[in-house]
Parts: sequence; C-alpha cells; structure tokens
Amino acid sequence: MRVAVVWNSDFTGVINRFGQPYPQPPQPWPHYGAITKSVMAALQEGGHETLLCEGDKELLATLQGFMPPDPQARPSGLVFNLAEGIQGEYRFTHVPAMLEMAGVPYTGSSPLGHGLTDDKVISKTLMRSCGVPTPNFRVMRSGTESTEGLRFPVVVKPRHEDNSFGLQLVHEPAKLTQAVEMIITQYAQDALVEEYIDGREIHVALLGNREIEVLPLAEIDFGERETRLLTWEAKYLAAVQPPTICPAQVESSLATLLQDIAVATFRACQCRDYARVDLRIDRSGQPFV
Repeated sequence: MRVAVVWNSDFTGVINRFGQPYPQPPQPWPHYGAITKSVMAALQEGGHETLLCEGDKELLATLQGFMPPDPQARPSGLVFNLAEGIQGEYRFTHVPAMLEMAGVPYTGSSPLGHGLTDDKVISKTLMRSCGVPTPNFRVMRSGTESTEGLRFPVVVKPRHEDNSFGLQLVHEPAKLTQAVEMIITQYAQDALVEEYIDGREIHVALLGNREIEVLPLAEIDFGERETRLLTWEAKYLAAVQPPTICPAQVESSLATLLQDIAVATFRACQCRDYARVDLRIDRSGQPFV
C-alpha cells in the first residue's frame, strides 16, 4: 500500500500569515524527527511504499501525484498523519480537514476530535460531564480574576498549546498575574489556571476504536526533583530529562482505574485510532486527567 507520512518541519508553506503561528522552541527538539523516522521505517519494513511530505498548502497536489485517483473511486493509499499544523489556534485540525475534503483516508483523530482536544477548557468540560476527574480550573484573561475556590499551587498554561509550551507552576496568588500575562502576551490566547496535583504522573496510551487496547502504563520518574512537572525546560533543555519507566509499577486495582479513566477520556473527547492520556495521582491515590 502507498502510505504518505505527513508532518510539519519548516512551517513556511502558507499563502499568508494568519492567526497564531506554531510556537517555535529556542532550539529544535529531536524527538519529532526521530518519531517520524521510526514510523517510516516500520511502514517500509511492512512492505509499504512510503512518501514523507509536508502538511502545508502543497499537500493535496503532492498526494495526488503519489496516490492518483482510482477509476473505481477507491483510495489508492492513505496518510499516516503526524502533522501538527502551521498556524491558528486549531491548527491540528487543518490536515485532517483537507484530507476529508479530498477523500484521502488517514490515521488518527478527525477534525472534531482534534478541535475538542486542542481546547483544554472544552476537553475538561467534556471530561467532567462524563464523570472523569480533572483538576479544578479557571480561565483567565488578565490574572486579576477571582481565585476563590482554587487551591494553590496552580499550573498556568495556554488554553490551546501542546508540548508543555508556556507551562508554569505558580505557588502563590501574588505571582499569578505575571504568569497569566506571559501567556496572553507570548501566545495571544487565554490562560488555563488549574490546581496542581502533587504526586505520580502516569501516561496511558490507547489504540483502537470500538474495542480499545490499553498499552502498558508508563510513569515519569521525577526522582528527587524539586519541581515534579514536565515543563518545556524539563523536557527539552535540561541536561538530564526525567526518565520514563515502562511498564510502570502500579497496583492492579489502581491500574484498572487508570485504564477506565483513560478510555472514558478517549471517548468523551471523540478521539480516534490512538491517543495518550496523561494522569496525575495525588497523595491519597486519586487520579486526575
């Protein structure tokens, strides 16, 4: 089968600059390229014909040349979607939407699923409506809004970003305004302020749709680190990154609870094919997404 692996590596293939651009890190992170190479290698090992292409304005023309239309209107290939988008708050939705319009099958979530999970406020609201535990939060536009009912410390992050962009741990209300202003100035969007859950961090990877397979749980080993939080700096700039333990050592009843919560989150947020749900477990053993 012909499989086009679509990613974003240069973020320049647009007609105009419009909306919030994808945040550019201080230095390129190596894991994205490594993941892409691994996917390409696995597909080729499976006997598939592959093409690596940019998820930009030239994408459909590139795909039409690689997998030309079938006379019987059957797709002659598919896209393995690794694209993160170029610009706009909902940039993760752009490549799936283009592919659906053009009639090209692809892996991963639909534009709806990406749109729901790109907005942390919407996804947290959906999770709560399905009984999924998630930390208390506020949406802030200035940092001077009421924090009544919020327990400090809190985590401050952009409403729409991923990859720990802008993630900050704030220990006292007096420092909150500065943290929120940084989000608004640097990312041009609301700040999500949610209670910090001090404890273990477990990642649950899921595969499937109607029948969902839960892959082995993974735990971030913070060791003796003072800040037990995966900020951008901790992920990509620190001399030593926190290691991941997989499979995580989790008691069976807690593991079952984590798996159930992860599957409920997957369904609440309209995910498809695969996803990862990150959970924190507080000192009493209560998990939160």
